[in-house]
Amino acid sequence: MSFAFSPSALRSLRADEMLLEQHRRQKLLAAPRLTGYLPKREAWDKGPTRAASAPSGPPLVCRDLVVHNALFTGDLEAVKRLFPKGAPVNLVVESRGGDMRWICRNQGLWSLTYEQELTTPLHIAAGRGFADCLRHLLRREADVTLSPGGTTALHEACEGGHGECARLLLSYGANANAVNEDGLMPLHVCTSPESLECAKHLLQFGAAANGRSLEEDDTPLHVAARHGLLDHVDLYLRYGAEVEKQNDEGQTPLNAACSEPQAPEDRERYLRVCRMLLRAGADVHTEDRDNQTPLHMACKQVNPDVVELLLRRGASVNCMCYSGDAPMHNVLKATAYKSRNQPERVVRALLNHGSIRVWPGALAKVLKYCCTSPRTIEVLLNSYDRLKITDAWSEAVPPDVFQEHRQFYESLFALKQTPRSLQHLARCKLRLLLEGRVHEAVPKLGLPTFLQNYLLLDFRDYVH
Repeated sequence: MSFAFSPSALRSLRADEMLLEQHRRQKLLAAPRLTGYLPKREAWDKGPTRAASAPSGPPLVCRDLVVHNALFTGDLEAVKRLFPKGAPVNLVVESRGGDMRWICRNQGLWSLTYEQELTTPLHIAAGRGFADCLRHLLRREADVTLSPGGTTALHEACEGGHGECARLLLSYGANANAVNEDGLMPLHVCTSPESLECAKHLLQFGAAANGRSLEEDDTPLHVAARHGLLDHVDLYLRYGAEVEKQNDEGQTPLNAACSEPQAPEDRERYLRVCRMLLRAGADVHTEDRDNQTPLHMACKQVNPDVVELLLRRGASVNCMCYSGDAPMHNVLKATAYKSRNQPERVVRALLNHGSIRVWPGALAKVLKYCCTSPRTIEVLLNSYDRLKITDAWSEAVPPDVFQEHRQFYESLFALKQTPRSLQHLARCKLRLLLEGRVHEAVPKLGLPTFLQNYLLLDFRDYVH
């Protein structure tokens, strides 16, 4: 569809387009200073870098659907027939992308059309893992450095996790440290478990294990830790990746791993990644630009296994971030929408390591936002020797939540007229004497297991 714009709107659209182009050019120009490698577009601007036998002028544009179909389906026989010896192979293929953008075709007339993606036969074969087609194109002298859409065929192969394609491109001279238009090297796009072979080939062909991305200043180790890729982390560490490198946000790889949202089924992977980084020398006290430590972020993402690991390694349980939040605040804020991640375990671990508690006057508010996780409420309230329960407490629990956890909330609201039990008061007194050392002192007391668990705020699904 097309629309006619007023002169002022037209000027505004053109100004926006110029700003976007200027920003893109600035990104490309900044790459050599930050990475030491030239993006392809700048290399073209600075002068010819291809072999002397390479043809001059713009590459041919292919719109032949027969060629497109052969390439996108990986039909090797058709590719051999369409690209015989001596035939041009460095073609630019236009394909329609999924995004739409405004394009000015005539004076004052702009059209909303699908964005055209520019690629090459080499990119298509590499990105889809058609190794046989890729090998044929390379034997026909396809240029491994072409990047008409702002990325190289090697990036495409690595992003798709096609190790054999990455190996072929590298053996034919592809730059293992090439930078795409987003400022990423091939190692930065190895974000899936399937890309491990690609990462191995890249490092064997000289990829920089500590190469930095243009915008985020991430290293490959940051990327691997953020995606919970244990084998990638192990590989990069063996190739000399620096475990305490900080990106633009001040995050180390350990911070990055702890900051990533994790489904319950992924928690074990991230625990193993964090354990490996700590063994390699990662510092649990390193803060990002907002003064958040790995413990802050692990609490925010409610990963109890990682929280317990960090606390065992000496993480500061009461360190405040820039906004004034301690790790306890972070987990309580996340409990409402991460109840499947066992936030009660995080709260218990923090309290047993001497965490600050919630101001008693704010407990009704905590109850309102955390009521769907009664065990979190239980372990938090069991750290107080007395509670002042008001009508606001019962109003904070919706009727459906009350019915779902009726036994627990009836035991809680019964304390409005009843003091805490003598057993609980004795527990509070002993915990006060062992403040900050409960987790290590209680197991040494030689008490029966039941009493040890009781002192360590084990869950009973009611309060007394």
